[in-house]
Amino acid sequence: MSDYDIRPGGSLKLKGGVAEGGIVKKKKKKSKSKPGSEKDAEREKVKNLLFLEEESSRSPSGSGSNSPAPTGGSSRKTEAEKRFEEVQKRRLAERVAKLANKTHKDRVNEFNAHLESLSEHHDIPKVGPG
Repeated sequence: MSDYDIRPGGSLKLKGGVAEGGIVKKKKKKSKSKPGSEKDAEREKVKNLLFLEEESSRSPSGSGSNSPAPTGGSSRKTEAEKRFEEVQKRRLAERVAKLANKTHKDRVNEFNAHLESLSEHHDIPKVGPG
C-alpha cells in the first residue's frame, strides 16, 4: 500500500503550449502576392503590348542604320504572314469592342436564349422514381 500513498499534486500538463488557461494556436502566414492582382497585372501587360504593337505598325521609327536589328524576327515575315497578323489584330479588336459594349444582364439574357434554343437532347435526364 505504500506504493499508492504518493500522489502528485496539481493539474495535468498538456503538450503544445498552454498559456494561462488558453490554448496557443500557430498564426497562419499571409501570402505576399494576391492571385487577383497577378491577373490584373497580366491584363495590363497584354494591353500595353497591344498598344505598343499598334503604335509601331502605324509609325515606323526612322532611327537609321545606327540602331540594332529588330528583335523578334519581324523583318523575316512574308507578306501573307503580315496580312494574317493584321487581320487577327483587327478581329481581336472587334471582339474586345463587342464584349465591352455588353452588360452582364445582356450576356445572361443571350445565354438563356441560347439554352432555350437547344433541343431536348441536351436536357438533364430524370433519374430515379418520379
